[in-house]
Amino acid sequence: MFQMLRKAAIAVTVSMIAMVWGSVQGVAGDVQPDTPWGKDFFPNTVLINQDEQPMRFFDDLIKGKVVVINFIFTSCSDSCPLETARLRQVQKLLGDHVGRDVFFYSISIDPETDTPAVLKQYAAKFKVAPGWQFLTGNKDDIVELRRKLGLFIEGVDNGRTTDHNLSLIVGNQATGRWMKASPFENPYILADHLGKSLQNWKVADANQNSYADAPEVRPPSLGEQIFRTRCSACHTLGNEGEQTTGIRGVGPDLLGVTRQRDGEWLGRWLKEPDVMLAEKDPVAVKLYEAYNRVAMPNLRMEDNDIGQVIAYLQEETDRQQPQEHMHMAGDDPHAGHNMHEMHEGHVMP
Repeated sequence: MFQMLRKAAIAVTVSMIAMVWGSVQGVAGDVQPDTPWGKDFFPNTVLINQDEQPMRFFDDLIKGKVVVINFIFTSCSDSCPLETARLRQVQKLLGDHVGRDVFFYSISIDPETDTPAVLKQYAAKFKVAPGWQFLTGNKDDIVELRRKLGLFIEGVDNGRTTDHNLSLIVGNQATGRWMKASPFENPYILADHLGKSLQNWKVADANQNSYADAPEVRPPSLGEQIFRTRCSACHTLGNEGEQTTGIRGVGPDLLGVTRQRDGEWLGRWLKEPDVMLAEKDPVAVKLYEAYNRVAMPNLRMEDNDIGQVIAYLQEETDRQQPQEHMHMAGDDPHAGHNMHEMHEGHVMP
């Protein structure tokens, strides 16, 4: 499994990913197995998971484990849903290794609102599999924990800023190897780090490939870059859909959406989906209900970026579905390339 992930990671286009790895605040990168980053460094904060079970941060959650930790709040309308959707893809790639070899933890920064019941409902919306815990607790304790992990950003809690993108950290507590990651990370790369690199990061790979054998990389357009780093957390696009990748999107496949959706509507949907849903736009409401009541996040894209994304969706549709070969798809309610369903309003970017 891990070797397959390694090959997949090598094969992805390097320019599609936003690599923003760094060291945890105050934590060195290369440490010996007798790492000082143990119980004396991490607070043993008591948190409550979605099943109302108390969990001590060090003793129960991270001690001796490879972990993924992020901080979210369920009422977030931009980055948090994307992070959850992306980690859902990673969890699917790792399969039953999650909860056994790798552990996922999402901790709320809004514990007053995010009770265990609310977190459980949030996890169910994204169809999260076992092995991933959603946690809440005392707000001051969670702030201290975020500071210790180097993931506290001034202003997020009081609404002065929504810049909480870098809220994901992966690590191996036993070796002291910790890295910050982008929530827009390619899922294959992140799965490879968790499934292999962090499991035994000091041992060289005996099956390393030569750079001379690497295929030539096609530089992506701006529209493709935006789709890869933002939209693909929730959506597939034709031949990169579930049948090829094994990953079903939180939202529908977008192949053909530019042929079935009015351009003005599509542009506004990309710009302010939250406003359209609040206005009860009939298509927006239909999408919300059709896809497990997971709202389309506001990506805060500029008009030029929106135009670039729409152009890329059109180019891919024309490439994968030339007009002369268009045909009706089956009746899968989640297949975005189903022309009837897109006409009925079951497609969202």
